[in-house]
Amino acid sequence: MLTGDLKRDYPNRFQSPKIDPTAMILPGAHVLGDVHLGKESSIWFNSVVRGDVNYIRIGERTNVQDNSVIHVSYKASPTIIGSDVTIGHCVMLHACTIANFVLVGIQSVVLDDVEIGDYCIIGAGSLVTARTKIPSGTMAFGRPAKVVRDLTEEERAKIAFNAGHYVNLAKTYRTTQN
Repeated sequence: MLTGDLKRDYPNRFQSPKIDPTAMILPGAHVLGDVHLGKESSIWFNSVVRGDVNYIRIGERTNVQDNSVIHVSYKASPTIIGSDVTIGHCVMLHACTIANFVLVGIQSVVLDDVEIGDYCIIGAGSLVTARTKIPSGTMAFGRPAKVVRDLTEEERAKIAFNAGHYVNLAKTYRTTQN
């Protein structure tokens, strides 16, 4: 049995997402609660972005690919994702901060109070444990994830390319859906 004042105890749950008109949410995806989704960003098939017990902010031109989950920590930590970020398929993000121009590889898990700097790659299948800080301009991977090296200029360019590619791909869905 629930007790107390639900709107007081769970204020984020009762807010409506703020979705930029140029953003795209694909079929089967769910965006709930205190979530802001920036210009030209996209949430792909069957992903869940659940800002029910804290807030989620997603910048511009960021894509959250199929079957990913983004959540928060109750009254402790939100999830903040910058611009030009690619969140790969089946990624789990929980109460973390991701800066701009980041690629989080397929099936990675990023836990509470992690901070990932600008221009980073988190390798596929990585587990970034709570409170880890990944410095800007680096690649990290493993279980647990560790920084392995600095990014090359080609890798930095590829991160920007991926973000732009998903902006364009989302536009093709917008123009073909009823």
